[in-house]
Amino acid sequence: MNLDYSTLEQLRQNHPAWRLLRSDHAPLVAGFLHRVFITPNVRVMAQSDLAETLEDELFALRERLGAEIFPKQALDYLNDWAATEKGWLRKFYVQGSDEPHFDLTPASEKAIVWLGTLIERSFVGTESRLLTLFELLKQISEGSETDPQTRIAELHKRRDDIDHEIARIEAGDMPMLDDTSLKDRFQQFMQLARDLLTDFREVEHNFRGLDRHVRERIALWEGAKGTLLEEIMGERDTIADSDQGRSFRAFWDFLMSRSRQEELSTLLERVLSLPAVAELRPDVRTRRIHYDWLEAGEHTQRTVAQLSQQLRRFLDDQAWLENRRIMDILHNIEAKALALRETPPPEMLTDISNIAADIELPLERPLHMVSQKPLIVDIELKTGDAEVDASALYSQILIDKTQLTHHIRHTLQDRSQVTLRELCEIQPLQKGLAELVTYLQLAGDTFKSVVDEESAEIITWKRQEPDGQEYSKQARLPKVIFVR
Repeated sequence: MNLDYSTLEQLRQNHPAWRLLRSDHAPLVAGFLHRVFITPNVRVMAQSDLAETLEDELFALRERLGAEIFPKQALDYLNDWAATEKGWLRKFYVQGSDEPHFDLTPASEKAIVWLGTLIERSFVGTESRLLTLFELLKQISEGSETDPQTRIAELHKRRDDIDHEIARIEAGDMPMLDDTSLKDRFQQFMQLARDLLTDFREVEHNFRGLDRHVRERIALWEGAKGTLLEEIMGERDTIADSDQGRSFRAFWDFLMSRSRQEELSTLLERVLSLPAVAELRPDVRTRRIHYDWLEAGEHTQRTVAQLSQQLRRFLDDQAWLENRRIMDILHNIEAKALALRETPPPEMLTDISNIAADIELPLERPLHMVSQKPLIVDIELKTGDAEVDASALYSQILIDKTQLTHHIRHTLQDRSQVTLRELCEIQPLQKGLAELVTYLQLAGDTFKSVVDEESAEIITWKRQEPDGQEYSKQARLPKVIFVR
């Protein structure tokens, strides 16, 4: 970006962050929004709660600085901050509520975060940032290397360094970070963690802008439905497949892993318990910073879900309107037909025997075939007395799906997954192959399951024949895994 005079003048006049810094009430706005939204990582707050909190803030300031310093009511200030010409807050209505809600805009958060950098810090670390930059350059270089031998050589070098470090530790030489290095790296971690929360709000703002654009296009569209959907889905794919969209999706997949969450919790507990880190007096919310990331990411996902819901509502409304138009045409035809039934035209104007031409090629006509008349013998039917074995009517095999479903869910209560063979071992098959097929049907319809085609399982069951002998049967099939 070129920071020439014209660009900076335009930013000074139009950008909400610059307007916030120029405002006479900037200390009140920045301090209040930082305490209410940024510090506790609050994304949405109802109007009544936010107005009450601001009223308490104004009361304390008036007691200390005089009643004339902030003469307006808290709600008037909030509406003023959310006005279009300022844009420091976003005022909107959430689904299922008639009360306005407020959220911090990305521009306001940028201004407040920049103000935080003006405060003099007692300790400024540079080593960790240099190491981070060096590590990023190494990842870029190694990730873009196309020569396999060069990458293999780099991996061998990395393995040799690890082996050398293991040997040093085994020999009793264990290098440790001093307190300065620990403080430096922890400050770098906290800065990146706060920047990540700020980026989430901007990503959500971008998706919300796409949602607003789609709603405007739907409201003003007068053409074909298919053309509009093609353009909208193309724009949504462009956002999802952009660098920002792919980066957010990769971050979300990484953070949604339960093992990663547990690892982050363990590392945070261990780092915050170090004496050098405790001297920095970190915020109490640092222990759950990864849960703040999850909460911020959930808001972004919810914005994308609202976009999909808006598209679905548009399809339903359009289908209803088209069906209603068709029914109106049919009713119009019926009304005109009934009117003509009583007063038909005096004479036939034209006569069409068929509205379509019958095209038959010569070779398509079949040869003449003499039809055979059936010979029906007149025989009187009499009631018979033959004895028929009716046991076949009661020998049908009935499988209780409810019982099998309960068995699967009960087994998954104390484990995350179970194979079909383990289910059959815990509760042996009673109905043979029919019961096994029912398990497979439940795996595809009711439960989440995975089929490992490379591994096979042998499931065995016993069957008793009518003569009293017991036979053992087995089925060989790919491994089926039920997942909780």
